[in-house]
Amino acid sequence: MKNSILKDKLLNDVDEQLLNKISDIDNIKNGAFNIRKNGQGIERNCTANVNIVPKTDKPGIDIYVKENTVFDIVHIPVIVTESGIADTVYNDFYIGKNANVVIMAGCGIHNDHNHNSEHNGIHRFFLEENSKVKYIEKHYGTGKGKGKRILNPVTEVYLKKGSILEMETAQIKGVDSTIRETKGELLEDTNFVVSEKIMTHGKQFAKTTFELSLNGKNASAHVTSRSVATENSEQLYESKIYGNAKCFAHTECDAIIKDNAKVIAIPEIAANNVEANLIHEAAIGKIAGEQLIKLMTLGLSEKEAEEEIINGFLR
Repeated sequence: MKNSILKDKLLNDVDEQLLNKISDIDNIKNGAFNIRKNGQGIERNCTANVNIVPKTDKPGIDIYVKENTVFDIVHIPVIVTESGIADTVYNDFYIGKNANVVIMAGCGIHNDHNHNSEHNGIHRFFLEENSKVKYIEKHYGTGKGKGKRILNPVTEVYLKKGSILEMETAQIKGVDSTIRETKGELLEDTNFVVSEKIMTHGKQFAKTTFELSLNGKNASAHVTSRSVATENSEQLYESKIYGNAKCFAHTECDAIIKDNAKVIAIPEIAANNVEANLIHEAAIGKIAGEQLIKLMTLGLSEKEAEEEIINGFLR
């Protein structure tokens, strides 16, 4: 493996710009990584504790993290720069007992032409007892072509006793259409924490669906979605939480809406055990006038004040 992936002719300036937005590119070479470009794996590196193996039956990789691994970082970014490509990849993560690892994923699409460019990532996480994963996923689109930039991530989570998964997802900008599906099965003493941030504009569409089953005693889940919808964009948020044991779950949708945008929140919580404690909250509205006035008294224009409020909301 070369000392620096950026010196490899397989990556050009556009590739670097995309990787800078969706991943910590400067530190990729210091750990385990797999870089996928236009439907092909182009660079890969394994470490003593992390093994990355290409699948033989379908596109994708299997990532194995050894038990008792401490604070390793795994990078698995995807970039798409060809117009008209429809890429689907299947990645499975097997996290050993007592392991603690950070996984940085995400996809960047650059489309300067008239055909749609699409990436569908199906990720499954299998956490053994007392393991911990922080999963960071960023989506970003650029390009001046009329072809759409489409991203459809699917995440499945299977948590064994005492394991923890923290999931941070962000749709930065430039994604015309996305359908994000997250499913989870939680056993005893597990914890699943999700923080989602979405920004849409123009005629973009974003749909998010969470379906979580809390099957073990003292399992817990915390899902927070913050989004901003502007211009003529549309967003749909759906959450389905099933409490099948003594457990706790809290899901929250908080959205700012501007112009002619639309946001819909559909909650569903089902307590199938007398000791299941489930909470859903949703708030959708425009930026409060007093917030704008306060910032404008400090010398900001109305547009600058709105940008400051939105940036702080999505931070």
